[in-house]
Amino acid sequence: MREHFHAIVVGAGPSGNAAAYTLAKAGLKVLQIERGEYPGSKNVQGAILYADALERIIPTFREDAPLERHVVEQRIWMMDQDGHAGAHYRSSSFNEEKPNRYTIIRAQFDKWFSRQVQAAGALVICETTVTALLRGENGRVEGVVTDRENGVVTADIVILAEGVNGLLGTRAGLRTRPKAEHVALAVKEMHFLPQETIEARFNLKEDEGVVIEATGTITEGMVGTAFIYTNKESLSVGIGCLVSDFGETKTKPYELLDRFKRHSSVHPLIEGAEVKEYAAHLIPEGGYKAIPQLYGDGWLIVGDAGSFVNAAHREGSNLAMTTGRLAAETVIHNRRMGLPNVAENLKRYKDELDRSFVMQDLKKYRNLPETLHTNKQFFTTYPHLISSAAQKLLRVDGDSKRQKEKDITAAFLRTRRFGGLITDVFKMARAWR
Repeated sequence: MREHFHAIVVGAGPSGNAAAYTLAKAGLKVLQIERGEYPGSKNVQGAILYADALERIIPTFREDAPLERHVVEQRIWMMDQDGHAGAHYRSSSFNEEKPNRYTIIRAQFDKWFSRQVQAAGALVICETTVTALLRGENGRVEGVVTDRENGVVTADIVILAEGVNGLLGTRAGLRTRPKAEHVALAVKEMHFLPQETIEARFNLKEDEGVVIEATGTITEGMVGTAFIYTNKESLSVGIGCLVSDFGETKTKPYELLDRFKRHSSVHPLIEGAEVKEYAAHLIPEGGYKAIPQLYGDGWLIVGDAGSFVNAAHREGSNLAMTTGRLAAETVIHNRRMGLPNVAENLKRYKDELDRSFVMQDLKKYRNLPETLHTNKQFFTTYPHLISSAAQKLLRVDGDSKRQKEKDITAAFLRTRRFGGLITDVFKMARAWR
């Protein structure tokens, strides 16, 4: 006789762990299946953890979670080949008792989160691939088929947390394969330095951290960003661009990362570091318009598999954990009310998402991905103009300030014309409203 579970969760990333933990804590019989050697084995890179989303799931997570540094400063750079202009915000108020953002290393964090899932009562099986969804006569999903011997398992609900490039939902016809212009490929390295060196270079003390996010000519006209995250004894350094742009330009991702590391604004920060880890990772960046159908008879989709990433604000883990939690709460509600997990009753998940910040934020920026993809001047022309303007204004010579302002204005008009400048302003205003 096949073993039956109240819920099966496919995937052990932030969304899958959030779903499995919430279900298990509510007393449901949960099976979580991960194809990696262990949860986090496929994610060596650093990341940002947004505390609010995890705190709603595990209020006491700060007691033993593997947190690197709490973020007290955010830097945003607009880079050209010689330097960068930008903005930053730093506040001692971020040294609060319960900080809002942390840097983490995914391999360690995912493993910790999985231990919480198991402690809550879920059965976690690794090194197992779900090859197909098990369907009943009416087409309803009733479980999964795995690559293990006698690997058919049934459940009242299957939650897909398989990531952006997961094939299970695609093969089952639950969602289409994401378009190349809706997915970014990020390449990342871990640069190891002594803790005191990191703190000196970034003006930090104790567990304080800095996040640097950069755009501009470093992506060579492609839509993308670069970043540096400070960990306790390492720096997470990476750059990512749309898969479609990599394909069109034939640019090699690791060469793009090497050029970023050699930039005069970056090299002094990582000089002397030992590079021990390198990884590539796909990130869904299609936003609101790329979200697939999220529920159906016997199934739900959460996390990256549902394209839940806010590219405008570089937020992903908080959306992943929130979608996992809301999916689990929907299943818990149906069980307590004696309702079957059919599409009509699982629509509650989508309704809860619509009421949350997740859909509200993604809907707000729904036009941004397309605007950036079709207007490459934001990654080429404007970084040059902004850098030239800053250099001219800050250089003290024989020219009057009025003359400098005229020269800067002339440079903008000569490059984009008045109509082009106005059009670009309106495009970005509409995309951000």
